[in-house]
Amino acid sequence: MSNNINKKLIGETCEACTSESSPLQDDEIIKLLNGIDTWEIQYQDSVPVLIKEYKFRNFVEALAFTNKVGEMAETMQHHPDITTKWGSVTLAWYTHAIGGLHRNDFRCAARSDALYS
Repeated sequence: MSNNINKKLIGETCEACTSESSPLQDDEIIKLLNGIDTWEIQYQDSVPVLIKEYKFRNFVEALAFTNKVGEMAETMQHHPDITTKWGSVTLAWYTHAIGGLHRNDFRCAARSDALYS
């Protein structure tokens, strides 16, 4: 089932969010989180954030992945917080406009995993 959710998320495009958009409910978050591999929810200033760290052999590979994610984020018009270090990149997806998680965050998380593969 999780593979089906992941494939579905990758095929979806992001929808425009405003402060009027509704954040996902806990049951929706759990269902979507089960559909993407090794992501976790962390809270930053009481805001749920979808976070994952990717490992690389060196800084050049980490930077190349950062650039791929940046290009994808631009096409989706949805942007993560990105921390690039020697040997790792950490992505944090959440929807700033609603102060929480939206389906867009899971769409972009699934696409990030596809870029890493």
